[in-house]
Amino acid sequence: MEPVTPPAEAVENPGLASRSGIVGMVRAVPIRWRILSIAALNSAVAIALAALIWSGAQVLGSAWDDLRQVQASDKILTRLETETGRLQNLIHRYINQPSPELFGEILLLRETVLGTLNTRAATDPMLSGSVAELQQAIERFLNGFGDLRTLQTTITKTYQNEVLVPAKEMLGLYSVIEGATGRREAAIWPPLGRSRESFTALLVAANAYYLSLAPTAADDARENLDAIERTVPVMQGLADNDLQRMSLERLQARAAALRSGFQNLSQQLARRTDLLRHSIDASQAAIIAAIDSLSAKMRQNEQKAQQTFDRTLASISHKVLWIAAAFLGIIIIAGAVIALSIRLPLQQLMRAMRAITTGDYDHRVTGTDARDEIGAMARAVEVFRETAIDKRKAENELRAAKERAEAALLELNAAQQNLIDAERLAALGGLVAGVAHEVNNPIGISLTVASSFARKAGTFDSELRSNTPLRRSKLEEFVGSAKDASQQLVANLQRAAELIQSFKQVAVDRSHAERRQFTLSEATSQIIASLRPVLKRSPITLTVEVPEGLVIDGYPGAYGQILTNLFLNAATHAFPRGRAGNISIGARPRGPDEIEIVFADNGVGMTPDVQRQAFDPFFTTRRNEGGTGLGLHIVYNLVTQQLGGRMMLESRPGQGTTFRIIMPRTATGDGKQIDQTNDGNAPWPTRTMSSS
Repeated sequence: MEPVTPPAEAVENPGLASRSGIVGMVRAVPIRWRILSIAALNSAVAIALAALIWSGAQVLGSAWDDLRQVQASDKILTRLETETGRLQNLIHRYINQPSPELFGEILLLRETVLGTLNTRAATDPMLSGSVAELQQAIERFLNGFGDLRTLQTTITKTYQNEVLVPAKEMLGLYSVIEGATGRREAAIWPPLGRSRESFTALLVAANAYYLSLAPTAADDARENLDAIERTVPVMQGLADNDLQRMSLERLQARAAALRSGFQNLSQQLARRTDLLRHSIDASQAAIIAAIDSLSAKMRQNEQKAQQTFDRTLASISHKVLWIAAAFLGIIIIAGAVIALSIRLPLQQLMRAMRAITTGDYDHRVTGTDARDEIGAMARAVEVFRETAIDKRKAENELRAAKERAEAALLELNAAQQNLIDAERLAALGGLVAGVAHEVNNPIGISLTVASSFARKAGTFDSELRSNTPLRRSKLEEFVGSAKDASQQLVANLQRAAELIQSFKQVAVDRSHAERRQFTLSEATSQIIASLRPVLKRSPITLTVEVPEGLVIDGYPGAYGQILTNLFLNAATHAFPRGRAGNISIGARPRGPDEIEIVFADNGVGMTPDVQRQAFDPFFTTRRNEGGTGLGLHIVYNLVTQQLGGRMMLESRPGQGTTFRIIMPRTATGDGKQIDQTNDGNAPWPTRTMSSS
């Protein structure tokens, strides 16, 4: 490999020379390998960082799993605490107001607590080895509820059988005693009233004690029961009949039974209170203590997992920073050296290219002896410089040749424009000949009628001058002849005037590109009138369907030339050799701003090749019969340029041809005479055709 010659600047500047020496060494390596080396360094950094992050991610994942497990276990404990607390509240409510609904809710919540304990807490890796105490406390809690429910059943039976039953019997005995006492003045009546009041107060106090366990209610019940037992002997001493005495004996026995039942009820309620305190509430406290202990362990485990997570994350961050900084320094140094190995030669190359672009071809390109890609570029620029020198010589020769060609092109354009003008004049000449033929008929008839009438007038004058009396029949015959002649003269001269007026308007419109508003139906009628002579010479039927009221702000002359050229083109090419056929001209509005004109024939149609070239200038299928190939080209240019519209061609061999012209209601052209030729610089106008 040849050594790279340092530039002149490096020789004058020692620092630059040292840098150029390093650049020269690096330039011994192709640019693609230099760029790949940077990519390799970046890949090494990415791999090292990925390995470090992956290993740290394993530790972080483990710590994160522990942290999530601790949080899940804590949720289980919280749920157990909530469920047992709610169960305790339901049990207290059930004790105070037992009902099937509360009992069903207690059973359902009991199953929920057992399910949480057995399916989730027992299988939880954080709780499975520490839930024994919690399980025992919950079991005591639930067993206590069973004992409490059994005791509650006993209390209910005691209250109903040993309190309410004697009370109902005592109430009946009071009624019997009152019935056996006939008079209010009886001596037994005052103690009986006091005893009855004590009985009523006893019932109220017993119910209050049963429902609320109020100690004062129990004391009131006992005091009222004592009062009843004290009044019974008094009433026995005041009884005045056997029924009263028998009822008072039974009342005393029922009061004793009520006292015994109330004592049993008091003992059972005390046992229930003790069971609630030691089995339910104490178990709930033990559950809460066990949950708190487990929660404290969970907090410790969570703290350890969080610390592990934080340490691992900090370690990974420090390692990533150190590795990234080290590799970044290496990459920056290597990138700077590689950038210099590319930038300095490119600067030299740019100076050479700038000199070439300014026309200084004498500045030779340096670095052409280097073997890297920039050296190849330098050699290419040198070739470009030499080519530019050759090109400058060739341009001088080409400029002279172009001047000679431009003169020839001007002559060709002038000849082309002459042909287009000749085509226009030929079309207009055909119209003139046809109109002259049409006008000749009514004028010739008028001349014949006038000559005949002149002879009759001379004969009538001779008869008037003779001495022969003029008969009435002769006078009537002359008047009838004069009337008939005048009618024929007026009709034929009006026909000639209409033809001349139509041709005059068409001729004026075509000779002057005057912009004005015109009605499409009226302009079409005038143009068709000028084409009638051609129709009479050929078996072609013309159908026109142009509605009234379509007003166009444009150029009627251009519109007339379009219809005339399309009609003559169809008469010549669609119906050759006198073939019969039909031509239709129709128009319709197309939205608020456009009008669509359809010119269709049922003639021989066009092949796809002919369709592709139909609008091209000088293309004709009857070159040997005098065709110029400019008719449809002029039509297309008038539609697209002067009227600002679009033109589509649809045709199939043997199925006729349809021209669709879509033009704006307000023409967009400027009205200037359109150059139908190509100036050699602009392309021929595009057009839309369809073979469907």
